[in-house]
Amino acid sequence: MIEQALKDIESWVLFYSGAEMPILRQTARRLEQARERIDDVNGRDIAAIVLQDPLMAVRVLAYIQPYRGRYLRSDITTIGSAVMMLGVEPFFRKFENPLTIESLLHDEPHALLGVLQVIRRAQRASHYAHDWAYARHDMNMEEVALAALLHDLAEVLLWCFAPRLAMKIRSLQQTDHTLRSATAQEMVLNLRLSDVQLALCSEWHLPELLKTLMDDANSHLPRVQNVALAVNLARHSANGWDDAALPDDFTAIEKLLHISKETLLNRLRLPPEEIALLASSEESMLSGTPDATPAPSAGTSPIADK
Repeated sequence: MIEQALKDIESWVLFYSGAEMPILRQTARRLEQARERIDDVNGRDIAAIVLQDPLMAVRVLAYIQPYRGRYLRSDITTIGSAVMMLGVEPFFRKFENPLTIESLLHDEPHALLGVLQVIRRAQRASHYAHDWAYARHDMNMEEVALAALLHDLAEVLLWCFAPRLAMKIRSLQQTDHTLRSATAQEMVLNLRLSDVQLALCSEWHLPELLKTLMDDANSHLPRVQNVALAVNLARHSANGWDDAALPDDFTAIEKLLHISKETLLNRLRLPPEEIALLASSEESMLSGTPDATPAPSAGTSPIADK
């Protein structure tokens, strides 16, 4: 485990590149169950399991990249394509007996809770991104969903391998709710996790397309907007559906999809009580009166951007 911030981005990249990436215990269990019925399993079944776990997804992508230059002229940008390229039996041989996040952090219960919250947020972002990509008639919805799943990969890795530093960042933001995550990261790590992530993408030779989709600097592109808005909605709603940032999120999503607020809320499949809470919160902001109704949490994010 890393106890103190490493000196620079290159040091973080070197450490992560030499470490075994853990995966969710649930992912390991589901893959083992699939392996036991290997004659009935296809690449799509495996991809559906992998796409629930950002660390498993990046392990598969990083492993398959050398095959690209050997056999293909184009990048492998989806998990389904990666599994098809490997083959079902070779896939199971390569990724058998994986290290799990739960075993890695068995002595760090607060860190385990923290990383599970971030992964849950990533899963929700991926779901939103896929749904909106479908609505936008995107040519490859899995690319967009995968980019959303991996968008905060460096944050997941920090919780796994430097939990005390991740908890320090969380503590700073809990003390000052106006503190942005990037600022808190610089205070603790002397760098931004987004910069570490882009460096990891290059080191692991991940597809340029995915790097583009995960980089918010490319937000002028509709597909990047799709990813960024999905990540933002998952992040802000994790603080409760009365989070102050949500109205702006909704406005931007409505513009991207060319839909009304009512249609958007229906797409999100929110229960009636949550919709009522949102309406009450918006009315309070318009009138300038604080809303006294407590918001149920959707799973508070440890390093949530404000």
